[in-house]
Amino acid sequence: MEITEKLGALEAILFASGEPIEIYRLSEASGVDTGTLSSMVKTLNERYSDTGSGLCIKKLENSYQMCTREEFAPAIRKALETRRNTPLSNAAMEALTIIAYNQPVSKSFVENIRGIDSSSVINNLVEKGLVEEAGRLDVIGKPVIYRTTAVFLRSFGLSSLSDLPVLGQTEINEK
Repeated sequence: MEITEKLGALEAILFASGEPIEIYRLSEASGVDTGTLSSMVKTLNERYSDTGSGLCIKKLENSYQMCTREEFAPAIRKALETRRNTPLSNAAMEALTIIAYNQPVSKSFVENIRGIDSSSVINNLVEKGLVEEAGRLDVIGKPVIYRTTAVFLRSFGLSSLSDLPVLGQTEINEK
């Protein structure tokens, strides 16, 4: 398979998936070795940029996903007008922060830190696709534990959880 066909295969797989695809799976499906994959994704992204495309391919930890460019978010939001795109409340941001920095965690863990029932807030985060069930704790009652998703990473412009700011780090503006 020549380079043009391999680029086309990568593009088709990423488009058809709609979800992040792990690098090894993308490599196997496209016939492109993992060492060459990142340069081919870079080539596709350059092509999209040069043509003014609304698409791009993002790396999310050990996966790639085809996405829309950030500058088109207002137009997409307007066209879709879905509940998923509504801004997060302060309570939701608080719960999401707790989950992101301590994952995987149970609802009771979040509630203990916040000091208030957080069931509806966490359910809303699950509905928006920002957090997901990550299994169950091996304790009495076997409560569900939650972790952030690739949607969380993409929404906050992160490549991985290691890109989260260090807790307690603040900007100091000197005048």
